[in-house]
Amino acid sequence: MVSSKQANSGASAVQVRPVRSKADRKQFIRLPHRLYADDPNFRAPLDLMVREMMSPKHNPWFEHGEAEFFIAVRDGEVVGRISAQVDHSHIESYDDGTGFFGFFESEDNADTVKALLDAAAGWCSIKGMSKMRGPFTLSINEESGFLVEGFDSPNYIMMPHGRPYYDGLVKAAGFEKAIDLFAWRFNRETLPEHAFELSEMAREHPGVTIRNVDMKNLARDVRIIMDIYNDAWKDNWGFVTLTEAELDKLAREFKLIVDPEMCMIAEVEGKPAAMVVALPNIFEAFEGLDGSLLPFGWAKVLHRLKVKHPKSFRVILLGVREEFRRIAFGGLSVLLYTTIYQRAYDKGYVEAEAGWTLEDNRAINQGMKLMGGEQYKTYRLYEKEI
Repeated sequence: MVSSKQANSGASAVQVRPVRSKADRKQFIRLPHRLYADDPNFRAPLDLMVREMMSPKHNPWFEHGEAEFFIAVRDGEVVGRISAQVDHSHIESYDDGTGFFGFFESEDNADTVKALLDAAAGWCSIKGMSKMRGPFTLSINEESGFLVEGFDSPNYIMMPHGRPYYDGLVKAAGFEKAIDLFAWRFNRETLPEHAFELSEMAREHPGVTIRNVDMKNLARDVRIIMDIYNDAWKDNWGFVTLTEAELDKLAREFKLIVDPEMCMIAEVEGKPAAMVVALPNIFEAFEGLDGSLLPFGWAKVLHRLKVKHPKSFRVILLGVREEFRRIAFGGLSVLLYTTIYQRAYDKGYVEAEAGWTLEDNRAINQGMKLMGGEQYKTYRLYEKEI
């Protein structure tokens, strides 16, 4: 990979064009595998997962959003990619004229990065937007942000990796930090005794019970989980609710990998009050497949998931309804955390990631520290008037 200085001093001009053909789309999807070929910590989703995410036929996000995908080409070689999108659910909620960019990957070249961002901003401007923010793939409910701290360890499921030069080159293109997102690392040894004490206080509170998600009624329980999530997160920066179609897709995908003992709903006198969702880090199962299930990748994935089992997991959702946040001094969230970690380590997991959390969410970040979490990765979102 060339450096910015080398690339800018003698390389030919870069051209950015929209993805139109199957060949363009394939190069768009395959680019990260080449850019991160020398990075042992890069974990990629399967190519078919990215292809479905880009497809209006398969991704219900397109029922309320529209997007354009671009590739940057120099001397016949794809050296960068980006998406530009407008989420009409976001516009309805915030009426702020903000479009978004995502799927960003690029060589270490200031001209390439600026050309990609300019192409996305131009598309957003044509759609009537006055600001662009990102990266999001495709929304805040998917992969979000550029990694700016924590390059020395692999990324987890639904979390991006990144290159250290992205932050400087995006700022050089006129973008400013919007907000940082934190990821937290846990292991068995870091769970402190006082967390278990607070957890027991919540468990003994009158009317508090915990149940696993019901796999026979998964669609129903996914809606309960998301109803709690919507209530718990409604005031958070950039929050956008999921649609019914997105929930249906989520339920179908969860059914393939979910462990019901790792996804729980806490009830108070029979009313859903809090929830936690943790998923096995399936990126472990994709290692070495180069993004493809063919010819024998599917067998390796099944063996790694069902026989070998992942050794890490990610807590992707945690929420407590506002009316229940003072139960046992706010102990419902700690009760769910300690329960899930105890179960996970009994199952043979050795490490976990929780997040992301917003940098300005003091309550949840303090809770992560209370639980013995280490803030080990930082992701950054950027914005610019266009």
